[in-house]
Amino acid sequence: MEKRIIHPNGVGGVAVIEPGDCGLTVEEIAAKDVPSGVPYKIVNVTDIPIDRAARNAWTVDVDDLTDGVGA
Repeated sequence: MEKRIIHPNGVGGVAVIEPGDCGLTVEEIAAKDVPSGVPYKIVNVTDIPIDRAARNAWTVDVDDLTDGVGA
């Protein structure tokens, strides 16, 4: 799948969910796997930084997380 789900991780960073091929849509996976009430955004894999060395420093503006909230 070429999509990723991003959401705040609760400690100032960003969590990235890589949906698997489980028969659910990426939207269904986001609603199921993002913590309840937490906003998320579905992005292209190319929008995720490749360099994981500074992964703990990744941030996101919560106002940009407009695709839904965890169920």
